[in-house]
Amino acid sequence: METRLGLFLFFMAAFWGPVLSDLILSKVDRRIDLTSQVVRIYSTIKVENEGADVVSEFLLAFPDHQSKHLSYLKAIPSEGKGKTKGTTVSLPVEVAHPEGMPPALTFYSVSLLKPLGKGESFTMDVSAAFTHMLRPFPEKITQADNQLVVFQDSAYNLSPYAVRVQSLSVKLPPGGRVESYTRLDNTKILDSEIKYGPYNNLPAFSYSPIVIHFENNQPFAVAQELVREIEISHWGNVQVTEHYNLFHGGAQSKGEFSRLDYQARPHIRGASAFRHLVAKLPPRAHSIYYRDEIGNISTSHLFGDSRKTELEIEPRYPMFGGWRTSFTLGYGLPLQDFLFQSEGKRFLNISFGCPIAEVVIDKLIVKVVLPEGSRNISVSVPFPVKQWQELKFSHLDISGRPVVALEKTNVIYEHNQHFQVYYEFNNLSLLREPLMLISGLFFLFLACMLYTHTDMTISKSSSSYLAKLQWDEVQALVQQIQNIVKQCLMIHDKLEASLRDLSRTGDVQACKAARKMADGSLKELMKEFKPLLSFLQSYPAAAHILAKVEELVAKERELQERLMVKHSTVVDCYEKKAGGREVENRVAMHQQKITTLRQEVDDLLDVIEEI
Repeated sequence: METRLGLFLFFMAAFWGPVLSDLILSKVDRRIDLTSQVVRIYSTIKVENEGADVVSEFLLAFPDHQSKHLSYLKAIPSEGKGKTKGTTVSLPVEVAHPEGMPPALTFYSVSLLKPLGKGESFTMDVSAAFTHMLRPFPEKITQADNQLVVFQDSAYNLSPYAVRVQSLSVKLPPGGRVESYTRLDNTKILDSEIKYGPYNNLPAFSYSPIVIHFENNQPFAVAQELVREIEISHWGNVQVTEHYNLFHGGAQSKGEFSRLDYQARPHIRGASAFRHLVAKLPPRAHSIYYRDEIGNISTSHLFGDSRKTELEIEPRYPMFGGWRTSFTLGYGLPLQDFLFQSEGKRFLNISFGCPIAEVVIDKLIVKVVLPEGSRNISVSVPFPVKQWQELKFSHLDISGRPVVALEKTNVIYEHNQHFQVYYEFNNLSLLREPLMLISGLFFLFLACMLYTHTDMTISKSSSSYLAKLQWDEVQALVQQIQNIVKQCLMIHDKLEASLRDLSRTGDVQACKAARKMADGSLKELMKEFKPLLSFLQSYPAAAHILAKVEELVAKERELQERLMVKHSTVVDCYEKKAGGREVENRVAMHQQKITTLRQEVDDLLDVIEEI
């Protein structure tokens, strides 16, 4: 492909060469940095005007297969190699569509600081960065293999202008081996750098393809999508939350993974993997967290001082080619360091890109959440982005918080520049949420006070209220009667116990004393029934339960009489020293009646309890 493109451009030079003959590149020095996954090309270009017309713009040309990977392009005035002028203002760069140019190229127009007259010259530094240009070869490797990549470009500077002198140096990762590279005239390799040139008097659109196959085990960390949410709170904090969907964009891993081999020799049995990344956060970042769907990830280390804060994050597993991971990074920032006021407006001044330098971002979405009530919102970004607005609802919000969303594709560390979000905000709006909270608590306490001091009954003179009071009194009377009956039953049990003691000890006097005490207690309790039954008979509400209560009292009285007769009979038999058979015969009839009465009393108690 590169060879065909070179032949195509060679013929294009013959036809399109004279079109831009007023300008000539007297010297071009190109430096290509291949030490990471991002290809960075730095060019120092000296432009001379040999024509009679004044020239105010300069064209940069890139092949289409390169321009589609172009992520960043910048041109600044320069005084020579490595020396920039006092001003650091970038020259305006725009996509251009000049007429009569080859269709296989993409052109960018650089506006000069001042027009160049005849015989005048101007020197500039051009920086271009490309992503996904290093192609893994082989495309699949094992855990023990090193990663090899292929880079393709031209040894000559592709330009619509003729070039007098140019040179190229390609910097490779230190310590890595070079499998192969294209050898041309004036080519030499020194350590990890390959130099081509100098080459003299090259016509426009000169192109000489080169291919370099070399080892590159640098982290090929690619964020398929990164969503940064920057939330402003006028109470003193800027909260930044970053959601990463990350994968290793290098050679795909094949075969089995051995954790034992990796831990024993990570630089040999996992050279192509990366195990940690470094996020460079603002100096006063606080409340930093690093977690994923499972929870907090403890394999992170924080280093910071008054000038910087660095967070070394380590995924739960080493990242080999094609492996993926997702995590969230969050931190807080002091509001006074990033929010300012100018001409009656507030504006946020914060970095746009990713704090992790090694990451290439395919799609970056930055969302700035402004306080509720913000208006007249505008954004200033140093490069083109897609922009829209939306709303976010949080606690105590009424109309929602305005959100400014910015989207950019193919983002690298050079895009980590400051941008500004301007908006107007009334200071009285700060009191909205505290007043809502105070008002809510006030009305809650007021409602509680009213509830506790308000009689919720319909009316104390209503028939339903009086009936309820009467029924409560009836229930109280019935409960007292039930308690008295239960006390009587306990006395009955004691009488039965005294008879058992008599049969065991033969102590007649003790048995008589127990009967006398029980008889007195039962008479006292029976006296209490009379006033309670009289009160109960006076309540109309007790009509449906009165018959059962009267029956209960009558049964209890009969039960007492039967128990006393049985007790007297047994004592008389013991005094006359009658035999056991005779005692059983004399009390058998009484015992049967006592058992029946006791069961009836228990059943009545249960029935009354249910009513």
